[in-house]
Amino acid sequence: MLHMEKERIAFIGTGVMGASIIKHLLENGHEVSVYTRTKEKAEPLMALGATWASSPAEAFKNKEIAFTMVGYPADVEEVYFGDNGLFQTAESGNTVIDMTTSEPTLAKKISDHAQRLGVEALDAPVSGGDIGAQNGTLSIMVGGSRDTFNKVLPVMNHFGENIVYQGEAGAGQHAKMCNQIVIASGMIGVCESLAYGLKAGLDLSTVLQSISSGAAGSWSLSNLAPRMIKNDYAPGFYIKHFVKDMKIALDESTKMGITLPGLALAYEMYEKLIEEGYGENGTQALLKAYK
Repeated sequence: MLHMEKERIAFIGTGVMGASIIKHLLENGHEVSVYTRTKEKAEPLMALGATWASSPAEAFKNKEIAFTMVGYPADVEEVYFGDNGLFQTAESGNTVIDMTTSEPTLAKKISDHAQRLGVEALDAPVSGGDIGAQNGTLSIMVGGSRDTFNKVLPVMNHFGENIVYQGEAGAGQHAKMCNQIVIASGMIGVCESLAYGLKAGLDLSTVLQSISSGAAGSWSLSNLAPRMIKNDYAPGFYIKHFVKDMKIALDESTKMGITLPGLALAYEMYEKLIEEGYGENGTQALLKAYK
């Protein structure tokens, strides 16, 4: 295939992140076929030129690349291996790229199966939230073959900024776990800082002015603390999905024989928020644990 041509792309999952990524692909002249469980969710994208398919298999027909970004490992399994999954219509020379934060072992399973079909596979989970997806500045952690990584890099450049090859299949998912572990304990720090500042009678926006750019600075402090101050708990990233990620990281760390008490505490606190009905809120709703 000549590089002058735009790759034809299937995109499975049009959630908060997926929808923004699809817009970047369309803006850059790619033909994009989308599948999502509820067609209505895809309508704004269809208005921009995407075509809707009735299944992942259907979406991938006559396409070169399939991106998947769904909720849980079980969804990933279904999207690839199900009766109407991508592997039903994948052809030799195609590439499949899973951007769901999922299990490293599942990434390896997808890669092994893809290899048997002559298909290339990458695990490429992302970080940067809804803002990163909208601005096309996502961090992408990639596992799989380096040659495949180099081949699809121009496409990923449409929506990512910090795109790093991490190693063989599963390495992207492991790197994403490192990312989620930092965020988990970091969110506790952000919330405790705000709770303390509030109790001390400080103006929290003024506090942020001082601490966001100092040694305490973090993405969560800059992007989520202002939302917390406004009681804005709209999801850039759902608590229910974050809990899923933390569970994967805890399971993997158990397999590797290491103990992560900070992660375990964050997991417990977020689990409690889900029990209290906050699963559909953004991760910044951890502040509610301190009210």
